[in-house]
Amino acid sequence: MTTTIRPASDLPIAAPPTHQTLVGTGANSVTSPKRLARIAGVLYLFVAIFGGFAEGFVDAKMYVAGNAVAAAGNVVANAGLVRLGVVAHLFDATFFIFLALTMYILLQHVHKSVARAMVVLVALATGIKSLNAIFQFEGLQVATNSSYAAAFGTAGSNALVLLLLDTQHYGTLIAQVFFGLWLAPLGYLAYKSSGMFPRWLGVLLIAAAACYVVDLLAAFLIPDLAAMIHPFVGMLVPAIAEISMLLYLLIIGVRTDEKTVKPGERILAAA
Repeated sequence: MTTTIRPASDLPIAAPPTHQTLVGTGANSVTSPKRLARIAGVLYLFVAIFGGFAEGFVDAKMYVAGNAVAAAGNVVANAGLVRLGVVAHLFDATFFIFLALTMYILLQHVHKSVARAMVVLVALATGIKSLNAIFQFEGLQVATNSSYAAAFGTAGSNALVLLLLDTQHYGTLIAQVFFGLWLAPLGYLAYKSSGMFPRWLGVLLIAAAACYVVDLLAAFLIPDLAAMIHPFVGMLVPAIAEISMLLYLLIIGVRTDEKTVKPGERILAAA
């Protein structure tokens, strides 16, 4: 019996994994595009709920710029609410990180470097937001612990509470640089996703990122102008963009039919 030795060039070589095999091959795949998009939508919803409660309700209720007595009084009268606000800030940051990671998995095939930049920006934003929660909690400690009033007097204690809340307030504005800028790479990836997301949504997200930055610069450099433009630049445009993305992820997920996805970039949708 003779043995035939086949040349190495004739041996079958396994093809490298494609985006199809990495993303998923059926409805039961945890990483199918539509399922990833829906997971991202739920995470985005949690970010909106916890962030809206912490920043839009608790922070606004406690902080009174330039009025130490009123700020300290608010904290003392709503101590339990402040504690909930601190926890909400931490949950907001946690869900935000997982949202960015999910969107990275979903969109890394579009442009990996841009997707990485998106995650880095979110990591910076959540780090600052988490640190800010310490200042708010310490403001509660000063306002409710009589030892501070004994050491600094009532007026000094109230002033310290306001200082801590001031630090937390402006720290949130600084975090806005990064949780605003993350929308720019997200918008770019959505725009370039070959039909997974509508292009108008990508443009809207990039516009919202620019509005966040303009609003922040105005707040620090031209406070009088900031008060006039904030309702539109700092709130309306970003709100429309982010709510649109949230609803698209929750309701539609992503579009993965062959008509909207270019050949070579096709990914398999959940059946």
